[in-house]
Amino acid sequence: MSEASLETAEKTPESLEQAEAAYEAFVWKNLPRNFAGHFIHGMLGMTGFRLFNAPTFLPAYLHMLSGSDFIVGLGQSLQQLGGVVSPVIGATQIEHRKKVLPVAILMGTLMRIQILGVAVAGFILHGYPLLIAILGFLFLLGLFSGPQSVAFQLLLAKVIPISRRGRLQALRNVTGGAIAAALAWGAGRFLIQQNVFGNGYGVTFLLAFVLTSLGLTALQLLMREPEPPTIRAKSRVMDRIREFPAMFAQDRGFMFFMIAQTMATAGRVAAPFYILYAGHSMQLNGKNLGLVSLAFLGADTVTNLGWGLAGDKFGFRSTFAMALVVWIAGTLLLMAAPSLVAVHLPGSGGGAHGGVMLGAQAFIFMAFFALGAAQSGFLMSSQTMVLEFGARDDIPMRLALTATSQGAMNTIGPLAGGLIAATLGYEVLFGVSVALLAAALGVLLLLVEEPRNRPLRRVA
Repeated sequence: MSEASLETAEKTPESLEQAEAAYEAFVWKNLPRNFAGHFIHGMLGMTGFRLFNAPTFLPAYLHMLSGSDFIVGLGQSLQQLGGVVSPVIGATQIEHRKKVLPVAILMGTLMRIQILGVAVAGFILHGYPLLIAILGFLFLLGLFSGPQSVAFQLLLAKVIPISRRGRLQALRNVTGGAIAAALAWGAGRFLIQQNVFGNGYGVTFLLAFVLTSLGLTALQLLMREPEPPTIRAKSRVMDRIREFPAMFAQDRGFMFFMIAQTMATAGRVAAPFYILYAGHSMQLNGKNLGLVSLAFLGADTVTNLGWGLAGDKFGFRSTFAMALVVWIAGTLLLMAAPSLVAVHLPGSGGGAHGGVMLGAQAFIFMAFFALGAAQSGFLMSSQTMVLEFGARDDIPMRLALTATSQGAMNTIGPLAGGLIAATLGYEVLFGVSVALLAAALGVLLLLVEEPRNRPLRRVA
């Protein structure tokens, strides 16, 4: 990359240094307000998305409507398909802007409209029209999520110093996770089990829409965004795509990070089918859906603070690796749960000889807790780590590249997962997932250096 690709307003080195100092001063001066804005947005906005995207309610809803594993996978694939191309296009529309908050708010609003569409469709449509409408809304949700994720991660990088990002994400995820876990349990136990207003799933998704909208509103009101001293000149999508090989060649650490992240994302091939596999050992009624959702989302509450603080102190490569280990362990535990029908734990009570009997449901609960903890660690680590590679002005395109690769894997994964589950069984599907996660762990440990100590350069 050359200096000519950046708009520096012909600043002299001295004036550019002064502009950088002013930028840094703005960031620290407005940190309390911006920290609060991102915290509230995460606490409410991400809580709603967790409720909607948890691997319990939506897969169970699609399976209830269709009776097909393939449709469950198709729904997840369509949601991710929309996000395959849109991140790169979105990045080219963002990276030359001094202010990206307006774009983030627009894309965030369009995302939330799709969640509202899924909720409302359940009340006014039935049969195949309902299924088609939900699949369409899921595709549009993914389409708008691509540029939205680039914009919001760029905002985080602009206003939150690197030494504060882990604790911010930890605090918002702990609080949001507690709310989401409680709401998930309540939604399963009361809204879905009681089929409130004739469609408990629709009411649950409507609640997710309200929460995400409140979070977006809070961010818009509180956010104070600085104008960076340098930005990229506006370029065409194809011109930026042609620069990708050079970007990888200049930073092999980033290239191998992307490979590890892509493999781990491919390992999510089994995620939509966790709850369906659990159905072999327990009824998928509202009460049980609420309990496993509580386990999955509650894991955010008790693990996110640890992920964030550890990432701030040791770097997010270490938490990325640990999340993959926990993910593999949770998958193996879920696979073993049906055979663990009765395990006796010694103790002071509970039976003729003392102790407690743990059945398959208890192990399923523990497996979902591990899977939830792993997902929170993976998302926090990978999303934060990508901000620490390369030049600051290339952050939007690095975010777009990782989002595109994840979108591609998340598109192919659930569809392939549905085919594997339908033809070869869940055990084979989970085995493929574990193999991909183990491969990602190997690449991360052997080929990716910790980027924390590398300077965040203005120009590559």
